Amino acid sequence: MPESTNKGHVMARAVKFERYGAIEELKVVDVPTPAAGPGRVVVEVVAAGINPGEAKIRTGSLHQLWPATFPSGEGSDFAGRIVEVGEGVSAFAVGDEVLGFTHERASHATHVSAPADQVTPKPAGLSWEVAGGLFVAGTTAVGATRALAVRPGETIVVAGASGGVGSIAVQLLRRSAALVLGIASERNHEWLRSVGVVPVAYGEGLADRLRAEAPDGIAGFIDAFGGYLDLALELGVPAARIDTIVDMAVAGEYGVLTDGNAAAGTVEVLAELAELAASGELEIPIAAVYPIDEVQAAYRELEQGHTHGKIVLRP
Repeated sequence: MPESTNKGHVMARAVKFERYGAIEELKVVDVPTPAAGPGRVVVEVVAAGINPGEAKIRTGSLHQLWPATFPSGEGSDFAGRIVEVGEGVSAFAVGDEVLGFTHERASHATHVSAPADQVTPKPAGLSWEVAGGLFVAGTTAVGATRALAVRPGETIVVAGASGGVGSIAVQLLRRSAALVLGIASERNHEWLRSVGVVPVAYGEGLADRLRAEAPDGIAGFIDAFGGYLDLALELGVPAARIDTIVDMAVAGEYGVLTDGNAAAGTVEVLAELAELAASGELEIPIAAVYPIDEVQAAYRELEQGHTHGKIVLRP
């Protein structure tokens, strides 16, 4: 029999937008608490990460790829406690602490329903904020770094090295014994050095600074910020070893890779990342935490494009 603490399915709250547009379109509204359904669980959300792609969906700039149906919810990442278990679910019980993901634009809410095979137990040593913001950024970083098939000793450049994806990617590359050059603002250089990355300031003269740090050449390039494909090719990096997670629309023209979340977005990868983070082998910087009622402020900070790590909502 299904388990539940959602007696009567009382109202929940969720972020919604009624049309494409600016941040001001985001509203927090009352919604029915979701039901589990067969093969699913309902999670009372403790933390949920926000991501740049969600902002682009809201503006309509990704309409051709991922059209919204209004009123649209948003959010993929979440962590929380299971409050209902649907029929056929035996791996989880009410009260279990989990992290996971939804493909239904629904995690920016007090409650989310998700397939049971898209959640995994939260390690005891993992903070709620890290758990709630891990899926999109973490699996995107895994997909991008795997795509380069890095060999020990190679020099790899990461643009946006201190952001949500970049800060994870540089650490994964170091675990592969690569020499990593991280493009970031100077205020993030100390952190990059602390995880074994050579920081390089962006701006005029960047190509020369990168060449100076890599006299034997650059073997691979991950653009986690956007706008760096021309630079990567100018530096002599083969197109087959350049990966962008931002400039997808023009990647085909450049002949570069676009591996990211779609290539590695599985619950197994999420569980591995959670264990690495819980054990301290992987640091997941948290840039800011906002209550769900301040979702507009959270996106204003995100859309400035200079955050160090993840921004997380706390319902």
